[in-house]
Amino acid sequence: MKQYFIVALSVVFIFSSCKAQKQQTKSPVAAATGQVKKDWKKVLTPIQYDIMVNKGTERPFANPYYNNHEKGVYVSAATGDTLFTSETKFESGTGWPSFWAPANKDKVTVAKDNSLGMERDEVVETSTGLHLGHLFNDGPKPTGMRYCLNSAALIFKKAN
Repeated sequence: MKQYFIVALSVVFIFSSCKAQKQQTKSPVAAATGQVKKDWKKVLTPIQYDIMVNKGTERPFANPYYNNHEKGVYVSAATGDTLFTSETKFESGTGWPSFWAPANKDKVTVAKDNSLGMERDEVVETSTGLHLGHLFNDGPKPTGMRYCLNSAALIFKKAN
């Protein structure tokens, strides 16, 4: 009987630990500051939340900005901060909006992403730590970089 009690107690302990860990990871945490931010479910649409908080990826060629050729700026769907401009946008052929440089280098941060069994450079919004896309070194001059972003993480503001 004592063995059953120990096994049952162990199962309860393991379940409680997993549940606490899962609750901890639900809150978005800013990569740069480590501070817990606002409840993004109240701010973002479900697709924006999936992309930015859960680090999802939208389908290529089935998103609003991959083929956008209008002049303007691309702001964060979370904060409204200007992240990229049409001046640095280019046709990458990947099906996602691609840029060769951010509008303000302080607004985006590059972090290591080891998900899916590969090492990539993740592009995140500096102030929130939210996922925007990935960075590759196969872009055009002058930087040679390709910021491959999810349209859902951005809002396009047309130039006047």
